[in-house]
Amino acid sequence: MKKAFWLGLLLLAGFGMDRAEGKVQLIIESWRNDDLKVWRDTIIPAFTKKHPDIEIVFSPTAPTEYNAVLDAKLKAGTAGDLIACRPFDKSLDIFNAGQIVALNDLPGMENFSKFALAAWSTDDGKTSFAVPMASVIHGFLYNKAIFKQLGLTVPKTEKEFLAVLDKIKANGKYIPLVIGTKDQWESATMGYQNIGPTLWEGETGRKGLIDGTAQYNKGGFLAAFEALAKWRPYLAPGYQALAYPDSQNLFVQGRGAIYPAGSWDIGVFRQMNPKLDLGAFKPYSFDDKSQIVVNDHPDIALGLNAASKNKEAARTFLAWVATPEFEQLYANALPGFFPLLKGDYTLSDPVAQEFASWRKDNPTSFRSSYQILSRNANPNNENDLWNACAQVLNGTMTPQQAADFVQKNLASWYKPQQAR
Repeated sequence: MKKAFWLGLLLLAGFGMDRAEGKVQLIIESWRNDDLKVWRDTIIPAFTKKHPDIEIVFSPTAPTEYNAVLDAKLKAGTAGDLIACRPFDKSLDIFNAGQIVALNDLPGMENFSKFALAAWSTDDGKTSFAVPMASVIHGFLYNKAIFKQLGLTVPKTEKEFLAVLDKIKANGKYIPLVIGTKDQWESATMGYQNIGPTLWEGETGRKGLIDGTAQYNKGGFLAAFEALAKWRPYLAPGYQALAYPDSQNLFVQGRGAIYPAGSWDIGVFRQMNPKLDLGAFKPYSFDDKSQIVVNDHPDIALGLNAASKNKEAARTFLAWVATPEFEQLYANALPGFFPLLKGDYTLSDPVAQEFASWRKDNPTSFRSSYQILSRNANPNNENDLWNACAQVLNGTMTPQQAADFVQKNLASWYKPQQAR
């Protein structure tokens, strides 16, 4: 009896302590399981210092499983309060299903440009449903030690780029250009979508595909396939069998000179080989295109679960995400992921800072296939670009054949392209 009495007192005391703390717990769903340490050690402590009454739990899922797991949780009513949102259609589908809420009235949203909000807004741009956290930028990484050894200078034009590749190839010691085609997506993402925006004039060309005034097999989009084909002589022996991790390893081991990149690789390479003397240069210009357009692609945002029982606390956290403090914390903790909130940011990683500086001097756009054009399951515009770009690098399709293939498949279901 005495034991039961004292146990009861302890339980009541514990209950009273929990009530006294008054903490609200927010759970964040995300596919970025590699970010767990960053959230635990950097982001969450910075927020809870200002809001000790709100407890943040970062609960990631493996990237390849995230969409399916999130869908199941949302349908079952077990998803977290805050939902990491991939860009464009998948998140738009979740919003249209009423599973995340509109955030137009959230403090701080007015400080994002329409361009930054586009990946997490309705097609008419009137309603935004997630707070942008970061974008990634395309360009080239290079081994500075190899450049110094061979007396090379950073290329600014296509002519200079090809001349640098010729010199590296003639030396015979290093792979001039490190990219494989086994996984296909790199050919499109780090190849075509890297150098292409300059040729199709960025937003002019990208929006032209959407309204039907531009086609993949004409103008700048065709020229991008032709420019990509020029890379083929400079790839590693057996590049057709190189998967993405293989290319990463070749470059980080110092066996290759230039790596067509997404900025997300900066942090990866820092971890793989901290001694690698890493440099970066932006996409090169072409003879008839003096103005370079940089691919500044939206990557991740955070939305509010419509079924959350802690919406007020969740909005407090989201409003903090929409501040320069969060944006700078996130960008420095994850080199290669860049703030989308307006303002100037100082990045501690010099290569990340180099990528970020390109925004100031160049117009930006994002990947041509991501908004609206990849809504059809089969054929799918993004997947078609993967296939076509890999085949161009493999020499199994000419640039014109690749462009015709992508255009024909897009026009087979997308009405604005059928009228042309």
